Amino acid sequence: MRILIAEDDSILADGLSRSLRRNGYAVDSLHDGLATDSALAAQAFDLLILDLGLPHLPGLEVLRRLRARNSHLPVLILTAADSVEQRVKGLDLGADDYMAKPFSLSELEARVRALTRRGAGGGATVLRHGRLVFDQTGRVAQVDGHTLDLSAREVSLLEILLTRAGRMVSKNQIVDHLCEWGEEVSSNAIEVYIHRLRKKLEPSDVKIATVRGLGYCLERDAAIDRNNGGDLRGTDQPATAH
Repeated sequence: MRILIAEDDSILADGLSRSLRRNGYAVDSLHDGLATDSALAAQAFDLLILDLGLPHLPGLEVLRRLRARNSHLPVLILTAADSVEQRVKGLDLGADDYMAKPFSLSELEARVRALTRRGAGGGATVLRHGRLVFDQTGRVAQVDGHTLDLSAREVSLLEILLTRAGRMVSKNQIVDHLCEWGEEVSSNAIEVYIHRLRKKLEPSDVKIATVRGLGYCLERDAAIDRNNGGDLRGTDQPATAH
């Protein structure tokens, strides 16, 4: 999951970035409204954390332009203004949530988890696909109750594939949601991550299928289902949230 922080306080932005990276997110940050608006128009993110007091273009105008482009990107507003009017304006313009400064870091992290889950199409904290279970809060994957030993990058990659289970995910989409600005990730590197994750998913009935020239798809392993006498209907259905 990739997050954009638009915050003119560089100390606060750096602190938020470090905290969210520790939780497995890819994080980019900007300090003015015009740059934020340009980035949102050109690139894909999973969440925007938006300060209202941005220079050059106010946060509310950034939000208005974002929604005018018919973007459904989840937006969490940060504001130093303890004004009901400001909060109402932000929510009316399409913000999904807000927090007034100062705030608890643990509460912000919880709201980020809730908004990224909602943006991925589910409000629950656990995704299930066959025998694979992924806890989005603890960022832990298990098969039949046994925890998979995954690196932070493999966890993020699995989350991207799980939230789009049964659908094709291109390498470009993976890079967009996995990597920060300035992070050079080659096509070969994505293939290495996929290979490592595929090996670790072998104990499950889930596999990562490769469609050459298109990308990857997380799906149920038909051979395993047949051996187990399972019903193959719906094997291309998205992961279910509980």
